[in-house]
Amino acid sequence: MVAPLTSHEPATGALLWQGDPGDVDAEVARARAAWPKWAAQPIANRIETLRRFVNVVRKYEDALTDLIARETGKPLWDARNEVAAVIGKVDISVAAYSERTGQRRLEAALGARQSVRHKPHGVMAVIGPYNFPAHLPNGHIIPALLAGNAVVFKPSEKTPAVGEFLVKLYHEAGVPADAVRLLTGGPDVGKALTAHPDIGGILFTGSAQTGIAINRQFAAQPSKILALEMGGNNPLIVWDTPEINAAATIVVQSAFMTSGQRCTAASRLIVRDSITDKLVAEVKKLADRLIVDHPHADPAPYMGPVIDNQTADGLTESFLYLMSNGGKPIKHMVRPKKGLPFLTPAIIDVTGMTERPDVELFGPLLQVIRVPDFGAAIAEANNSRYGLSASLIGGSPEQYNQFWSNIRAGLINWNRPTNGASSSAPFGGTGLSGNHRPSAYYAADYCAYPVVSAEIETPRASIGVGLKDIDVSAMGD
Repeated sequence: MVAPLTSHEPATGALLWQGDPGDVDAEVARARAAWPKWAAQPIANRIETLRRFVNVVRKYEDALTDLIARETGKPLWDARNEVAAVIGKVDISVAAYSERTGQRRLEAALGARQSVRHKPHGVMAVIGPYNFPAHLPNGHIIPALLAGNAVVFKPSEKTPAVGEFLVKLYHEAGVPADAVRLLTGGPDVGKALTAHPDIGGILFTGSAQTGIAINRQFAAQPSKILALEMGGNNPLIVWDTPEINAAATIVVQSAFMTSGQRCTAASRLIVRDSITDKLVAEVKKLADRLIVDHPHADPAPYMGPVIDNQTADGLTESFLYLMSNGGKPIKHMVRPKKGLPFLTPAIIDVTGMTERPDVELFGPLLQVIRVPDFGAAIAEANNSRYGLSASLIGGSPEQYNQFWSNIRAGLINWNRPTNGASSSAPFGGTGLSGNHRPSAYYAADYCAYPVVSAEIETPRASIGVGLKDIDVSAMGD
């Protein structure tokens, strides 16, 4: 007998959702059967359906906001911003589809025309994360449906309730029930889904370890599209700036928003040694003021808990590892509520460590690294296998140009946080952060493939060279 799945509110420990793992073969088969009819619809019909989805989300905006807050632990204001991103995705995707996969017609020889159009891949498997359980999978699902694909969506096993609610909203808007299927389950269900022969591609957001495993699995299947977004170990450089208070605020926003559970969160604060003490003092002062509480608390918290106790335990152990291997704690990581995964923001100076672990610490843990010059700052920023997001605070325009030219990342900012990327721009990274298939505005690129056609209404053809002369005498009278 298969054990049921459960989801608990991280802020309270209360049971929120319970259900059974889904049937991979059955869900893929239903999506496969529904795909041709959905793909054959005019694009205008699919656009109209997805715009109805916007109205449905608005209808349930408060309920979806509350559910996200309860299942992830993020503050209500953060959850409301996520729902706003879900709503905004449709218009952005329609514009992206028109711009990046629109039709083109060119004149060709003999009065023919050459057409460039795009086709959907078929059934797309969307595997979602827990930190943005509505916004991030929706960012794959909307452009996939728009292009004419069917979708099998497996939400994170840590946030199945939001995933189930999201699929119900698609169906209420008029997306055919079999064109978007919900598949709940843990890692084994995810592995079975990615291995299914009737899947046309995988759109994945999650850890580098899982993304690499999926990439290996697809090594012998070049016919299937694979888009990976796998997080980061993101650097934030602070250089010569008189605006220390503003710089400290950007550092706190980068490192601790959503309890550090953003793939673009700053993990490494790289600072010119002459200003480190002054800057870090301001960062700590501001971090000390951050309210850490349950999503519905009054006053509103800046941070909620991390997703579960296992994650909180891992982050606490990571902080202790850094401290026992040469790191100097500036602000200790504390578990303020016994038995629940609340963490206070932590800051540790790791400059003296001989080997700093190049891992994604998915939580409110910021490492400080002091450097003597700007070249050393860039070298330290690039001292990672990841390459998602990087920011420079302060510095001159010339230094920003140097930073932009030399840093390895898909999102490079100046005097802005490492997080908070716009859905109207491409979103993706290099190295262990992605496989050069950026999402957001560029999701249209991996949801359809280009088809080139040479077309003419009447057959016309001739061969002008390389033919033997006709033997007239052999033709008879």
